[in-house]
Amino acid sequence: MQGKKERQEKLFIFYQLSEHIPGDNLYRRLNELLDFGFLYKATTHYYGVTGPKSIDPVVFMKLMLVGYLENLNSDRDIIRMASMRMDIRYFIGYDVDQALPWHSTLSRTRQLYSIDVFTALFKKVLKQCIDKGMVSGRRQAVDGFFIKANASLDSLVEKEILEDGERFGHELTANEDKEQPVTLKVEEKGYQEVKEIKPKKNFGDVIHGDSTDTAASTGKKQPSEPSPLNVAARNEQENTGLKQKKNPGNDTHYSPSDPDAKMSVKPGKATAMNYLGEVSVDTATHMITHVQVFTAEKNDSQCLAAVVTHVKNNLMENAIALQEIVADTGFSSGDALKALEANGIIGYIPNRGRFNYERDGFLFDTEGDYYECQNGKRLTFRGTQFDGGYFMKRYLVNRKECAGCPFKEQCSAYGQKITQIRETIDKPYYDRMHVRMQTRKAKILKKLRQSTVEPVIGTLVNNLGIKRVNTKGLSQANKCLTMAAIAYNLKKMLKHKPRLVQDNIKSCIYSLMVAFKAGLKAIAKFLHLSMNRCPKLLTVKDRKTLFLAGIVQQPLKQKEHKPIKNQIPKTCFSLT
Repeated sequence: MQGKKERQEKLFIFYQLSEHIPGDNLYRRLNELLDFGFLYKATTHYYGVTGPKSIDPVVFMKLMLVGYLENLNSDRDIIRMASMRMDIRYFIGYDVDQALPWHSTLSRTRQLYSIDVFTALFKKVLKQCIDKGMVSGRRQAVDGFFIKANASLDSLVEKEILEDGERFGHELTANEDKEQPVTLKVEEKGYQEVKEIKPKKNFGDVIHGDSTDTAASTGKKQPSEPSPLNVAARNEQENTGLKQKKNPGNDTHYSPSDPDAKMSVKPGKATAMNYLGEVSVDTATHMITHVQVFTAEKNDSQCLAAVVTHVKNNLMENAIALQEIVADTGFSSGDALKALEANGIIGYIPNRGRFNYERDGFLFDTEGDYYECQNGKRLTFRGTQFDGGYFMKRYLVNRKECAGCPFKEQCSAYGQKITQIRETIDKPYYDRMHVRMQTRKAKILKKLRQSTVEPVIGTLVNNLGIKRVNTKGLSQANKCLTMAAIAYNLKKMLKHKPRLVQDNIKSCIYSLMVAFKAGLKAIAKFLHLSMNRCPKLLTVKDRKTLFLAGIVQQPLKQKEHKPIKNQIPKTCFSLT
């Protein structure tokens, strides 16, 4: 018999959320994992002792966390999602029949709390991750990315530029006294300066510069000087506003709705209003140790010093010492390298392409601070100048000494007017970094950085609601990125499984086997080199032992084992 479900809503119902939320549910596990009770004390000074009650700080922070876990970029969507999900209601402590807070309450509370409250929650989650052994802390990978701001390019307005006070006062005086002749002053080159304009009957004659009285008296049209108004009209046509229009830039335009949002462009992307986000990730476990937002007109290298300071402090609070920083070329600058050495941190940052470790045809004398060319001429230090945002040292030689030089055409320092070499004042820092980046370890860390921090940034942007911020202002953007980092670390912590003792034993055995095999290979190489000087050969038994250990490619056959006095066959000892 076919059944049919008839629904009649009950007037009274008993429903307990805890009985219907599975034990492996994300929000149920989060509720058991993290204690938000410290927020009451951290937010006490934001409220008074009288008046209506505010939203519970724990409820607010949990709803913010829900937004990033569910990849929601709107406070309205957060409330709408929470109203339909029983597990979210259980997480925030609301029953099915309780009304949720208004979405505007979330916006106002976010603006009320300072960034310190969000940072405290981030550090609490980070501490739990460290206690579980999920953070090594020894080596950190740093990278930056653009975060779309809540502003549009269409809303940009030009910054107000004050006019010259003297010219403005002169115009006011001329407008007040209309009976006196008007004086126009044209400062641009190529235009005639006119002192007086006498009133004429026909205004059209003034525009075209014609005089009817002169033509009537002489009978011929005499050439007249161009009228000042005609000059002004032509000036306006050729150069409207007496100033060339410039393309919008951060120096000339800003967004009234969000002045902290800046125009920036990424290669292959369109110009947009963005913020610059910096992320520090532990290379061993891919856990986020620090996030920070800067204005988009800054470079990564300008932000590295602040990021390193915060990362170091976050790890020092948990008795972990930061030793190495891995970053890409965008973080290379003199100030960044100085900051790393000042903090006692070893950096692995490739130098920029325009850096020259050595100059062809020149030798540098460190003690004398001069360059010597291949013709024996010295380029001595002549001073420092600020150019292109950098302080550059200039090394010059008298132009007359290059007159008969046979290497003049190939000389990189020989210019049209002077012969000079320019070097940044921070060249010693770049040189040390260049030498370090030539090592095998640096090449390995370069690939490790790409597989560590870039996937984390992709997860934040695509899955944790950081593709675009729904707030305005740099401080609010920092709160958004901090909450996204908290959501990322919490998801990693929920997936973490503690390693068993058996796993540790297996790992130790495997490490010992790898080390033993590497030792055997080193011994075999030593024997291979010494056999050229020793007439003895390895026996078949020794060869078979090395073959079973995986050191040589094939065992020595019995018929090949013949004593050779002064020559060793190449196929006798080929290493893998």
